[in-house]
Amino acid sequence: MKVSHVYMMTNKNNTVLYTGVTSDLKRRVFQHKSKFYKGFTSTYNCDKLVYYKEFRYITDAIAFEKRIKSGSRRNKIRLVDEMNPEWEDLFERLNGG
Repeated sequence: MKVSHVYMMTNKNNTVLYTGVTSDLKRRVFQHKSKFYKGFTSTYNCDKLVYYKEFRYITDAIAFEKRIKSGSRRNKIRLVDEMNPEWEDLFERLNGG
């Protein structure tokens, strides 16, 4: 079964937060890092994965993404702090590092 992920990206100073949903987290984060698509993350240099959560069903992932996006920045920061208190780039973790 294919899983989906909700994830958050930020820039090197942790001043911008981008929230997305994908069914291929490694590929999607790589696209953000390489600025494959021009858009919010490339404009604001959001190339650091600081949060992700796995979902069994895409509908649950989309609902959670909408909840995050409609919430406050403080709530987004709290989610990152709980999973990744040092705000490290989690991309290496995805690649077995």
